[in-house]
Parts: sequence; structure tokens; C-alpha cells
Amino acid sequence: MATSTEIKEALKNVSDQLAKYVNDAATMTVETSYVEMGAKVENATLAARTVIKLDGDSSSILPMKKAADGSLVVDTTIYDMHQQNVQAASSYRAAILESLLGVLRSQ
Repeated sequence: MATSTEIKEALKNVSDQLAKYVNDAATMTVETSYVEMGAKVENATLAARTVIKLDGDSSSILPMKKAADGSLVVDTTIYDMHQQNVQAASSYRAAILESLLGVLRSQ
């Protein structure tokens, strides 16, 4: 049978681990990069970045290209792929946080 001290220590360890996970999940950064076929991954160029904080604040860097008239327009192909990456990361983070909340609720 576990002693009171052992139970307290186990709960503290779980609490510390959960706090670390929540802290890690506080800011989610999704980066979409590209490389030319055959190039090394280390030479990838950032094409888009989105940072989403747990409090809802966010910032994005959008992929732009020059149009025929010289104006800048969003590169919709890269942007759409980036948005898919952001959605996948958001869904994953939500599932992880829900699992963590489930653990806390069961305590």
C-alpha cells in the first residue's frame, strides 16, 4: 500500500509534468518551408509561418509573389498548404490539451 508521502510525491510528479506540457503548448508555431527538388533539407526556405498563443493571440507571415503588374499577391498554393498544416497542428494541440484535462479531471 502506498504511503501518504508516496502518493503526494506521485501527484507532484504528475502535476509538474502536466505543467510542462501546458507550458509547451502555450505557443504553437507552424512553419512551411520549401526546397527545390534534389536540394538538401538544410537549405529549405521559409515560405510561411503562423504563431498561435494559447490566449488566442496570433501572427502570420504570408507567402507573397509579384504579379505581372508588379504588385504583391498571396501565393495561394503555398498559403493553402500552410493553412492545412496550421489546421492539423491546431487539431493535434486541442486533442493533447483535452487529454491533459481528462487526466486532471480524473484526479
